Amino acid sequence: MTSSIDFEIDDDGRMWRRGEPSEWIRVEQSGIHGSGVFAAKDIPAGTPIVEYLGEIIDKDEAERRGLEQMEVARETGDAAVYVFIINDDYDIDGNFEWNVARLINHSCDPNCESAIDEDDRIWVSALRDIKKGEELGFDYGFDLDHYLDHPCYCGKDGCVGYIVGRDYWDELLKKEKARLEKAKKRKAKRARKGKKR
Repeated sequence: MTSSIDFEIDDDGRMWRRGEPSEWIRVEQSGIHGSGVFAAKDIPAGTPIVEYLGEIIDKDEAERRGLEQMEVARETGDAAVYVFIINDDYDIDGNFEWNVARLINHSCDPNCESAIDEDDRIWVSALRDIKKGEELGFDYGFDLDHYLDHPCYCGKDGCVGYIVGRDYWDELLKKEKARLEKAKKRKAKRARKGKKR
């Protein structure tokens, strides 16, 4: 193993990263989606709030699980994939009840960010001061692959309507404009065909 990942190995030989609950947060019903994570007290900007925890897996297993979780999401409407990239060799599957960080919803105007520290630990930290009771959200950073499968419900000013990383917004807006224009033309064509009958 070439990584500096701090982990424990269970009886089945699986690698895990586990941690302690965070004093900064509580879980409640979210207006965005399902359960969300909220500030239990005022959180100063720059504070590491909660670590993203789970099973450490290689890239092949991450791909397999990601596809499997996407299929379940399509069938059930539940949140989809909780696999988070750690480094070039490993990812972490956070799809476990005790990983509270998995419940932090995406936001187009986030108050948090995720970052990987020098020990390959994934932390969610405050981008700005966060008031007690405020829902935490970070930019999931998704690319444009399958963006239509990931509508955004954050409701923030400037929300682009999809869970797509800010780096992709310009390209997303172009794609959406083209997609909507194509749909409008198809609708007009169907209307013309209907009048000919």
